[in-house]
Order: sequence, then C-alpha cells, then structure tokens
Amino acid sequence: MATSFHHGVSVTETLDGQQVIRIKSPSVIGLVATADDADASYFPLNVPKLVTKISEAQGKAGTSGTLSTALRDIADQSMPVMVIVRVAEGQGADAAEIAADQLAKVIGTNVAGAYTGVYALLAAETITGVKPKILGIPELDVPEARAALVAVAKKLHAMAYAESHTDSVSNAITDFGTLGDREAMLIYGRFTRFNVATKTTAEVGPVATALGLRAQIDATQGWHKTLSNVPVSGVSGIAPAYAVHFDLVDANTDANLINEAKGTCLIAKQGFRFWGNRTTATDDQFMFESYARTAQVLRESIAEAHFAYIDRPLTPGLARDIIEGIQALGRDLVAKGYLLGFKCWYDEDLNETDQIKAGVLTINYEYTPVPPLENLHLMQSFTDKYLAEFATKVASAAA
Repeated sequence: MATSFHHGVSVTETLDGQQVIRIKSPSVIGLVATADDADASYFPLNVPKLVTKISEAQGKAGTSGTLSTALRDIADQSMPVMVIVRVAEGQGADAAEIAADQLAKVIGTNVAGAYTGVYALLAAETITGVKPKILGIPELDVPEARAALVAVAKKLHAMAYAESHTDSVSNAITDFGTLGDREAMLIYGRFTRFNVATKTTAEVGPVATALGLRAQIDATQGWHKTLSNVPVSGVSGIAPAYAVHFDLVDANTDANLINEAKGTCLIAKQGFRFWGNRTTATDDQFMFESYARTAQVLRESIAEAHFAYIDRPLTPGLARDIIEGIQALGRDLVAKGYLLGFKCWYDEDLNETDQIKAGVLTINYEYTPVPPLENLHLMQSFTDKYLAEFATKVASAAA
C-alpha cells in the first residue's frame, strides 16, 4: 500500500479487543391506562411518555380513568422508570357500547404508520430511548386486551402481567388455561385499600401493584427472583370475594390448585403477598417467571452488545473476542448468583468454510437459570430411641 512521506510517528487506532457486555435493564414498566382529565401536553394520547419521577406523573394524571390509581399502586411499591401510554376513555350510548369502544382503544392498532393502544409500546424505544419490560393494562385487561398485550410482550421480549377477571377459583383455573405463553403471568384476586377521595375502603386490581413490586424486586434482589412471597406495601387486605384457602403444609387448598394451574393468587401471611411462580407457558423450560425473564435478559443483552461487531473483518481474533466477552458475562452472573452455570464456545462443525466465507459466524452459549424453591420437602420421623437416655438425664439433673 502506497503511503505519503512522513518523517515522524504515525498512529493507527484499532477497535480490536473484548466488548464489555452490560445487562440491559429489565425493570422498565410499560403501562397503558386511561385518564381523560390528565394533562394532555404531559400525557398525549397514544404516545409513549417516559416517566422517571413518578410523583411528577401523579400530579399530571388527573383523577378519572385508571391512570391515577395505577400510579399510586406502583408508587407504593417502588419508584421505577416507566413508559406510559394514555388512551382515551370509552364512549357510547350504553354500557355495552362503552365497553366495546374502550376495548378497541386499549388494544389499538397501527394506523397510517402510527401505533395506538398497547401497540404504542412497540414504539417506546424509538421515542423514549428505553424499552419497557414489565407490561400491564390494569383494570382494562379483559381477555381480548391481554391477548394483544401478550403479543406485544413477545415482540419486546417482555413479561405481561394480567388479572383473571373471574368470580371463583374454578373459573380462574379455566381462565389460566386460555393462554400458553412464557411471557404471561395471570393473577387471581383483588386487594383492598383506603380511598382518600371517597373516604372508603375499596377494591383495587392486582396488576399495577404487581408491576411496581416486580420493579422493586429487580432493584433489591434481582431479575432471577420471582414475584412470589414478597410483602406488598400500601394495601389493607384482600377483597373477601377473592379470598382463597391457603395453608403452607397442605396441598389440598385453593392456592395450590391455582398455582398448579399456572396461576398466581393473593395470600395473607405475615402481610399480603402474591403467591405463585409460574407463567402460562406450555414448555416446562419456561414454566417459572424467573426462567422466562432470564432467557429474555441474556438474549437481548448479549445480542445488542455485539452490534458494534457487525461488519468488522471476520478474523479468528474477532471470534475469540466475542467468545471471551460472552464468557466473562457468564462468569460474572454465576458469581453473583443470577445463574447456576454458563459456558460459551466455538463449534467447528457449525462453522464450515463456506459459512465463514459467506460472513456467517456461529457462537454457542448455554446457561442454567436459578429455579425458585417452590416445594421444600421435610422428612419428619417419630422415634423412641431418645427415651433410652431418659434415666441418665434424670440422674444427671438430680446430681
């Protein structure tokens, strides 16, 4: 290669070396809610709004619709980063028309290139710079709406939390079977809380509380800990109509039936708690919320960390750097207890000459997520062998 004359030192900067992989935050809440009296400049309709200070958002949320209540439920648990999509309240001549119109507005669509309703969450990263990972549409998540939310969650590699709007444990169990997605967690039951505006104790849905608690657990314990068995703040009880029979050592309970059916319920034990670890997945590999979220976190963090590698010269050194970077992440997550094991490697059989020539590189990695201790089996045995020492102990005490 011809060079110009230079009497001195030339420096060429290269970009070789291991890429540091940073875990993308899985704690951003994506909330869809109604509030016709909200500040329209702060919460424009169907436009994702980034909220980093929830108290400020509460002051702009108005009092109608579902937004104000949802923000209070979330704030009682944590102070998370949020993306909020405000949709208009339903209109119509009677209750049926209002409900149908509300459902249409909540689900939304892609109209002339602009997303509305829950689909507006798909545009959140482009508009706000963050991608929501904990999704919910509190009080409005009827089956048709939650199906759309789960579809959006799949595209965002996120988790959708929804309420089972049923009136009995048996109906809830049937309802849990209507979904089969690792991105969905269904909850049966409603909390009670004192309403300052009405000066009465009223029911509140569980979803906004679950969103806030999920973000709090991520911050204090990690995304490998499930929503289950963590005290809930800000609620005064469980609505009597949704009370379930719970007993820690008895499998024949309402709570156990709900959990076995891949649902989550509310219990009162040393405070009020969500009880259940399971998604609605039909694949046992992702039956636990923590399994699904671990897969999501690893997939997105590792993939996006290698954006800078795309289109670089494909050399053995580049492949080695990629492997070493991924392996370093795995070691770190194992050391911190987020994973039980991790390995990354180059498989020569998957990287034939024609593949490399075509600019295709395949790197394998495997991991073992941390399961929740869902069933602790204690062995209790009756024995009389310690009675043999009875006389000796009496004599010792009398001496």
